[in-house]
Amino acid sequence: MPTVVLELLFVYGFHWGIAGSAAGTAIAQAGMGAAFLVELLRPRAESRRPSLDEMRPMLRTGRQIFVRTTALLTSFLVAASVLARIGDAQLGAHQIAFELFIFLALVLDAIAIAGQVIVGRMLGAGDAEGAHASAVRMIWWSVAVGTLFAAVLLPLRHVVPRAFTSDPTVLAQAAKLWPFFALMQPLGGAVFALDGILIGAGDTRFLKWSMVFAAVVVYMPIALLALKLDWGIVGVWSGIAALIVARLVTCGARFSGRRWAVTGVPERA
Repeated sequence: MPTVVLELLFVYGFHWGIAGSAAGTAIAQAGMGAAFLVELLRPRAESRRPSLDEMRPMLRTGRQIFVRTTALLTSFLVAASVLARIGDAQLGAHQIAFELFIFLALVLDAIAIAGQVIVGRMLGAGDAEGAHASAVRMIWWSVAVGTLFAAVLLPLRHVVPRAFTSDPTVLAQAAKLWPFFALMQPLGGAVFALDGILIGAGDTRFLKWSMVFAAVVVYMPIALLALKLDWGIVGVWSGIAALIVARLVTCGARFSGRRWAVTGVPERA
């Protein structure tokens, strides 16, 4: 919320344009960093010296999630790079869908985070069956919310993009990609829930490699072919849909195999 307020003030109030957007984001991030430091230093402790033994598992998990997230964002970076070479209208339409995709993903992440906490707590307590049953409920809840998003968005292909632009060429390109964007919401819901479940189970090594596979082996060849064979924005978003499907297949297979359901404190390199 602070970021939104600052960007509205700087961009529309002070008329700073894109520089105002950058300034608002930078100030909001700096403020959040300062608040984090205050909360970190507030609790009393016998020593504030970092403990490498306690940090090592968190560093390992953080490294693996960093690679996973980098692979995902690199996929969208490749999409933007390809579309920038195809045309400005295609890039503008992609940006509209991308921002909405991220927004809806964060909404669906609310369920994924709940799944992450519940699964982690149950596995830590030695209840693998309870963790699996809770995970299944979380997946179905996330799919249901994603289906609701799809049902609302699909008929609005000529309405929602107008909130972002009035350019007819951008609107035409947005209408082309819209079915992919809308119909992938239920699949995305399942993928985001599975992400949270596997993170809660400490299975981040698998998430790292499955995302790298989906990005490098599945998505990027489609995106590059879209540029070479002139498939346009439909080709690029077909690739994004294939990325989501690949992640659903790999994470779904991992979930079904239950190798993630390790009770106690798992040691995964």
